[in-house]
Amino acid sequence: MPDTYILGIESSCDETAAAVVRSGEKMISNVVASQIATHKPYGGVVPELASREHLRAIVPVVRQALAESQQSYQSVDAIAVTQGPGLAGALLVGISYAKALAFALDKPLIAVNHLEGHIHAVLLEERQKGNRELAFPVLALVVSGGHTHLYLAEEKGAGWTYQNIGHTRDDAAGEAFDKVAKLLGLGYPGGPVIDRLSVHGDPKAVKFGAPQIKHRDRNDRGKPEDTRPHFDFSYSGMKTAVLRYVETHGLKTSIEARRKALAGIAKPKLEDYLANCDRETLDLVASFQRAVVDDLIAKTLAAAAACNAATLFVTGGVAANNELRQSFEREAAQQGLPVYFPSRPLSTDNAAMIAAAAYPKFLAGDFAAMDFSAEAGMRL
Repeated sequence: MPDTYILGIESSCDETAAAVVRSGEKMISNVVASQIATHKPYGGVVPELASREHLRAIVPVVRQALAESQQSYQSVDAIAVTQGPGLAGALLVGISYAKALAFALDKPLIAVNHLEGHIHAVLLEERQKGNRELAFPVLALVVSGGHTHLYLAEEKGAGWTYQNIGHTRDDAAGEAFDKVAKLLGLGYPGGPVIDRLSVHGDPKAVKFGAPQIKHRDRNDRGKPEDTRPHFDFSYSGMKTAVLRYVETHGLKTSIEARRKALAGIAKPKLEDYLANCDRETLDLVASFQRAVVDDLIAKTLAAAAACNAATLFVTGGVAANNELRQSFEREAAQQGLPVYFPSRPLSTDNAAMIAAAAYPKFLAGDFAAMDFSAEAGMRL
């Protein structure tokens, strides 16, 4: 079969991305325009600003991805775009542009679920390495700023099927990292800062209780009882525990001083953060990260055992966390479970994963109608 070149477009949150992938297994180009500088003053993503930045960046990003891949608008075989989940306004920028390209060029248009894209980021890189011997079923933990989900995946023909066996009831893990970092005056995005600082603190200094989930998900009320095993997550309690610690240990004054000091530095380095963090703060950060990582690993490995998973994928932005990677590799090895991660550039939102996930749909002729729209709450 001749090579198939798919142009992928991703605009679900705060990265405008485009990539060209060959036959679902070779990344030819991957361009990402980050909006961190835009959202940093607000301590989180501002949806309206994200949409405006996507409008500004999408044309040059796509042009750069095509140029780096030595492809053209006419030479690609299909255009893939994220349909959801994500921010509605941000998604619509990518979708509108992809529709216009597909219509003008008379190319097939493929709508991709962002969560499936994260799973295919792992598959893309494993196939680039020549690894085609993955054992099924695969248990995939998709963990990022907006998502914490567990999917049991099976191969079906050229495509994959997915069964959701766990999700967060409140904050996603990455969202909890960012909110705790904001609370402690560490800036945005907070996850990478907490990861770098945690090695300088004592992860056993502050005791965080394991999240307790005693009731059915409120989104499932009125639905028949699901008897399948579920492994749900909850991180709002840990976030609240950090807030209570700050209040009871009188840390607010030092937090405000740290926030002002770091705001005056354009691009703070590790030594800048360390110079503005006392031992108590470093211990709190290390303990919080350890509690989140322990919970993610315990529930994922319990799910793997319950579902007889043969392979484990850990993907999404939080998969770039050093402690999470090292702990998963150690704990999964003890259970004889092979675990795969995407590279750090493909852990965060990117378009290569969208183009890779679109390839099985291309083979199946699963193309999107021109009247499809964004689905901010799209499920996999």
